[in-house]
Amino acid sequence: MESAFELEKLTKKFGGLIALDDLTLSIPERSIVGLIGRNGSGKTTLLHHVVGLQLPSSGRCTTLGHPAATLGSEQLANIGVVWQENRFLDWMTVDKHLRYVASFYQNWDRDREQRLLGDLELDPAARVGTLSPGNAQKLGIILAVCHHPKLLLLDEPMSALDPISREQVLAFLIELLHEDQATTVISSHVMRDIESVVEWIVCLDRGRVSVDSSLDDLQDRYSEWQVTSARPIAGDFKEPWVLSQRTNEHKAHLLVRDAGELIEWFETKYDVDVQSQSLNLERIFPLLHRGSR
Repeated sequence: MESAFELEKLTKKFGGLIALDDLTLSIPERSIVGLIGRNGSGKTTLLHHVVGLQLPSSGRCTTLGHPAATLGSEQLANIGVVWQENRFLDWMTVDKHLRYVASFYQNWDRDREQRLLGDLELDPAARVGTLSPGNAQKLGIILAVCHHPKLLLLDEPMSALDPISREQVLAFLIELLHEDQATTVISSHVMRDIESVVEWIVCLDRGRVSVDSSLDDLQDRYSEWQVTSARPIAGDFKEPWVLSQRTNEHKAHLLVRDAGELIEWFETKYDVDVQSQSLNLERIFPLLHRGSR
């Protein structure tokens, strides 16, 4: 499978700050990727390189088969982007802004545009400069998807949306991903939003990739064990795959990694009963960083 974009040994420095550190990453076409990491981990800087807004200090970035630094109009017409802080022409109305942007694309989907305006309850006559942060994000999403991009980059696309609007956007994204089969990268701090849409997780930690894995495999790796014992428990579990433990008399809650096949052995060794359940992405996230694994 070909890559929608790839970075090879890419480093980006801002003075003495290393934002991306010898980073190598390949995102296959038609994949749906959640890009996660703490503030300052390099997520937005990575996305800036993918569309050529920033150039690497060393290494290379290739997007849609072309060097990202020299993307032309043909390649850019196949990319849709929603930035966390969109920049619009504030003096225009929503409708005029849509008409202006649509003029740059031969395959602008007016039916999709009108449907989204209605579903997201965005007034076409409203002046862009008066939009609330949430409505501005709605406009950014519409602008990013109505030309049926092959590559869709979403940088905190729902951070300003209320819960109802967030659910509407998520439902639309799922529908869009089936319709267009676009490679989609969603960067978000809201793990529940990512978990409901993506199939692959890339986690950045201090400018490096700490995880590049399917969501299913990641959830198979990490789990919580509820341990019950007839005797008192007092922090008895020293195995290296026990990441943390919380004990209370005859019960313990353990966070474990790569231990799914060890339950029977563990029960026999400690004479305990174990009930295992997988962790959601929000609970896995703190375990993916250096010093936490």
